[in-house]
Amino acid sequence: MPAVGTPPAGTEASETARRLGHWYFAIDISDAAFSFARKTAEIAAEAAIDGIYVVRTNLPAEICDDATTVRSYKSLALVERAFRCLKTVDLQVRPIYHWLADRVRAHVLLCMLAYYLEWHMRQTLAPMLFEDADKQAAKTLRTSVVAPAQRSPAAVQKQTTKSSPDGLPVHSFRLCSQISQPSLKTPSSPR
Repeated sequence: MPAVGTPPAGTEASETARRLGHWYFAIDISDAAFSFARKTAEIAAEAAIDGIYVVRTNLPAEICDDATTVRSYKSLALVERAFRCLKTVDLQVRPIYHWLADRVRAHVLLCMLAYYLEWHMRQTLAPMLFEDADKQAAKTLRTSVVAPAQRSPAAVQKQTTKSSPDGLPVHSFRLCSQISQPSLKTPSSPR
């Protein structure tokens, strides 16, 4: 027999209580009634640390101080962007299923080469893209490594005027890559 005020294990009510976070609610379920109340102390304790995250490393402080640790963690966003680039509209790499180790390695190599080519194109075409070419100026605008990243004044100017410092129009990388895709015409294709 379960204790009074707790739903019997395995019932739909107990699963719902677990899923809804019974640590934030005082739940009382009986055969004839259901009641709940918010646990304000627990909710206030969670709200006090909401938005705070902890980054920890096993490297000594002489090698990796606090700012370097946070900077390294935030640079993971570049890796995530690379994988997103591989899977979405930038490179349009579809899932291809391989079972042989050599084919898997070859597929990963081709994906990495394609991403490197795209990265190199972004670096080369940066003056005509909405990319922030002056990373050092943007870095000096940051008050702290945990503060949100700022764009350089040149990048803001480029975005607002939609032109480069030379007066030439700037574009998104996606638009440039669509323009550069060759259109293949075969004898059977309509003209």
